[in-house]
Amino acid sequence: MVNQAQRPMFRYLIVLTICSVIGLQTWMVLFNNFAVEVAGLEGQEVGIIQSIREIPGFLALLAVYVLLLLREHTIAALAIICLGVGTAATGFFPDFSGLVATTLLMSFGFHYYETMNHSLVLQYFEHSSSPLILGRLRSLGAVAAIATSGCIYLLDFVLDYRFIYLLLGSGVAAMGCWALCQNPSLTELVPQRKKMILRRRYSLYYFLTFMAGARRQIFIAFSVFLLVKIFSFSVQEVILLFMVNNLINAFFSPILGRAIVRFGERRILSLEYAGLIVVFLCYAFSESKLVVVLMYVLDHLLFTFSMAIRTYFQKIADPRDISPSMAVGFTINHIAAVVIPVLGGLIWMIDYRIPFIAGAIMSAISLTAVQKIPVFNRNNEPQATA
Repeated sequence: MVNQAQRPMFRYLIVLTICSVIGLQTWMVLFNNFAVEVAGLEGQEVGIIQSIREIPGFLALLAVYVLLLLREHTIAALAIICLGVGTAATGFFPDFSGLVATTLLMSFGFHYYETMNHSLVLQYFEHSSSPLILGRLRSLGAVAAIATSGCIYLLDFVLDYRFIYLLLGSGVAAMGCWALCQNPSLTELVPQRKKMILRRRYSLYYFLTFMAGARRQIFIAFSVFLLVKIFSFSVQEVILLFMVNNLINAFFSPILGRAIVRFGERRILSLEYAGLIVVFLCYAFSESKLVVVLMYVLDHLLFTFSMAIRTYFQKIADPRDISPSMAVGFTINHIAAVVIPVLGGLIWMIDYRIPFIAGAIMSAISLTAVQKIPVFNRNNEPQATA
C-alpha cells in the first residue's frame, strides 16, 4: 500500500490528521453544551456561529495563491498550529463575539489542513491505494477521537470548559510546531497548477461536493443540537455517543476503503444517500430518544462514505489539477455551508423538523446525481454510465 519513498509523507499525514481530529473533536464535543450552559446562546446564535465556522472553508480556494509562497506540507503544519491556538482560546471567551473570533481561527486551521491533506493523498498515492490510505487515515482519526472523547469525559469531572479547551488545544499547537520543522515531500511529483481550475468535465464532482457540504452542515449544526435541546443530552452522554461513533468508524473506515476499490464509487455513494433519506426523516419525525441515537450513529457512519467523491475525482482528473481542484472543491463544498446553519437556525425557531426534511430532499437529489458516475474497469477507464 505504501512504498519506501511514500512513507515519510504517510507518517506526516498520520501525525497531523490525529492532531486535526483532537482539535476539532475537542471543539465539537464541548461546543453545544458550552454554548447553552456557559454562553447562554439560542438556536439562532448557534446557527450563526456554525455558518461563520464554515467561512474559512468557503475561502479555501485562496490556498491556491498561498501555494505560490509555501509548499503544501508547510501550509498543513501552519494550519494545525492555528487549529490548536483557536481551540485553546475558546473557553476564555464565553460570549457570542468571543466564540465568533475563536471559531474563525480554529476553522481556518482545520479547513486549510483538510485541503492540503486531501491534495497530498491524491498526489502521493495511486488510484488503487488512495481509498485505502483515506480509509486508514479515517480509522486512525477515529481512534484519536475516541481517546480525545475519553480524555474530555474524565477531565470534565475535575476541570471546567476553559481549561479543557486550553490543555488539548495547546497540545495540538505544539505538534503543529513540530511538523513545521519536518520535510516529508518528494521532488518527482507531477507539478501542480498554481491557479484556480474550473473544468466542465469535473461538473459532477463539483455538484456532489456542493450537495455533500449542504448535507454535512445539517448533520454538524443541528443533529447534536437536536440531542441537547430536544432530548436533553448531558455533556457526558454526548461524549459517550461520540466515542461509540468513532469506535465504529475506527473499525469500518478501512473496510470502506477496500469496498470503494472493489465496488466502485457509484454503488458506495448510492448506499450513502439512500441511507441518509431514512436518517433525516427519522430525525424529523421520531420522538424516541433511542431511535434518534441510532440514526445519529448511522449518520456519522454514512458521513465516511463521502471519501468516494474524492477518489472518483482522482480517476477523472488531470494529475496537474489535483491541488487547485481540492481547494476549489472545498470552496464549493462550503457555499451551502455558509448559508444553511443561519437559515436552518431561523427555520428551527419555527419548527425544528424543517431542516431535517430539507436534508432528506437533498439526499434524494444526490442519490439521483450519483447514478451518472461511470463504472470504471481495472485500468480506471469508464465502462458505462447510468
